[in-house]
Parts: sequence; C-alpha cells; structure tokens
Amino acid sequence: MTATVARPALSACLELLKPVTWFAPMWAFSCGVVSSGLGGHGRWHLIVAGLLLTGPLVCGTSQAINDWYDRHVDAINEPNRPIPSGRIPGDWGFRIAVMWTALSLAVATILGPWGFAATVLGLVLAWIYSAPPLRLKRDGWLGGTACAACYEGLPWITGAAVMSAGAPDSRVLLMAGLYSIGAIGIMTLNDFKAVEGDRRTGINSLPVTLGAERAAQIACGLMAAPQVLVVGLLLSWGAPWHAAAIAAALLAQVALMRVLLANPREKAPWYNGTGTTLYVLGMLVTAFALRPVLPGVMP
Repeated sequence: MTATVARPALSACLELLKPVTWFAPMWAFSCGVVSSGLGGHGRWHLIVAGLLLTGPLVCGTSQAINDWYDRHVDAINEPNRPIPSGRIPGDWGFRIAVMWTALSLAVATILGPWGFAATVLGLVLAWIYSAPPLRLKRDGWLGGTACAACYEGLPWITGAAVMSAGAPDSRVLLMAGLYSIGAIGIMTLNDFKAVEGDRRTGINSLPVTLGAERAAQIACGLMAAPQVLVVGLLLSWGAPWHAAAIAAALLAQVALMRVLLANPREKAPWYNGTGTTLYVLGMLVTAFALRPVLPGVMP
C-alpha cells in the first residue's frame, strides 16, 4: 500500500506556482517602469519588489488559486499536474493560495499606496476569476478580460505609478489599455489546450462556445487591431521610428496568423511562442517611445 503524502515537496509547490507564467506580468511591469521615463537611482528597491510581486507572488498566487479550483478540470485535461496527480495532497493547494495571497499583500506595502492598491485589485481578480460563486472564467469574455488585465495592463500601470509615486500619464494608461485588449486574444489562444475539459465541466471559453475557427479569427483581430491604433498614436506623438518597428512586427504577426488560422487547434501553442513574442516586444518598444513625450519627467 502506498503511504499518504502529508506535505507536498518543494518541487511540487514550485510547479504549482508555474514559473513559466511569471514572465508576462514581470515584462509588463518593466514596460511600466520604462514608460515612466524615470531612472532607477533611489528606486531600485521598488523595481525589485515590483518584479518579485508581479511574478512569483501575485502571478504565482493566481496559478495556485486556478489549479485548486480547476482540479476536476485538470483531472481530465492535464492529470499529471501537482493537484490531480496527488503530489499536492489534501487541501494543500488551497493553503498555498491563501499563504501566497498574504505574502503578496505584505510585500506590496513596500510599493506605497498605488502599488498596494494595484496588488489588492490583482489578487481580487485572481480569486474571482477561478473561485465560485463568480468564477469569471466560466465566461470566455469576462474571464479573458480579467486575465488579460492582470497579465498586461495592471502590471504596466503599476510599474509607472510606483516609479512616479502617482497616477501615470494618460498616454501610459491608454497604451496599457490597448495592449490589455490585445492580450484577450492571447488568452483565447491559450484556452485551446483545455477545450475538452472545459466543455465537459461547463467552462464556456471562446473556443468552446464559438468553435476553433471563429475563436481563432476573433483572437487574431483582438491582437492586431490595438497594435494598429498604437502605430497611429505613436506617429501622431512624433515617434515614427518606434511606430515603424511596431508596424513591421505586426506585419510579421499577420503572416504567422495566416498559418494559425489554417489549423487553429494545432497551431495555437505554436503561435503563442512566435506571434506573441513579437507582440510583447512591441510593448517594450512602445514603452521606450513614451519616454520622451511625457511632460515634466526628470531622470
């Protein structure tokens, strides 16, 4: 008889927190730092704390919450994950989610009122995305919007706000919002890997409700349209070279989208590793473009 594991191994806990997912919010936070136009002198502790918070802590918390409340779905889609496989036994998945929430709030106190408020908002979205009774992920649009905001827009705004100790410039807010809209498309493509389990457990992701082809078309439109607006805005703000770089990246994405749309189910993971990379590189280019147009910035 196999002995019951009373406490999960550290390796299983780390797997539960999914380090591979931390990159996106940490990148978006870095874009916020860059777009603020402020140097790191006297602010490095804020930058380090912000990166730690957006990646391992808040994003890690969201992954633990999601895996706990999705354990029945994962038993169908990905039974080797830590909770359905038994490597995270009993209610340890829930305990880790609660402990990581508390640790995130403690670290957020370093970032001042703006950083703390953003952390609270991010954690609230993480819980209501996965946990009943709201469980936003049951609706493809609500869940995708909440997830995109947490991965792209909110960390970007947080980075800019923490650096300036105040509300970010309106152009920063606009760009963070546009890239968040585009990220809904990225989240939609990410849902392709769980279609069977989602369908059987009542999660109405866009691939489930619209079908693979239509969901992929909408995802591509959501990703492309905001970037067209970004190019136009940067041209109007006197940043033609940055606009040209983003336009070139968008053209490359369109070429990759044609391959994706020919076989969405098979190519969705491939596109997330190719086209999405160009998308997030465009975020950083945009962040650098905002630096010289922000008024009253002192390095």
